[in-house]
Amino acid sequence: MTEKQLLKRIVVDPKIMLGKPVIKGTRLPVELIMEKLAYGETPEQLKKDYPFICQDDIQAALLYAAKRLAHEEIFAA
Repeated sequence: MTEKQLLKRIVVDPKIMLGKPVIKGTRLPVELIMEKLAYGETPEQLKKDYPFICQDDIQAALLYAAKRLAHEEIFAA
């Protein structure tokens, strides 16, 4: 799957979860997926806990987070 196809799996809509990025067609925030992975949950566990997502959704969340961080600006104090 291409980068563009993966990123289409993430939507930002002010009417859904107050505009937080979510997996398309769900109310599952990218933030939650990132947090669960950070605490050691595996993609297999995520798919078991949230059977409506697939591996491509998890990859899309990771890619979206990486793209957002790439454009983060750091200001010296």
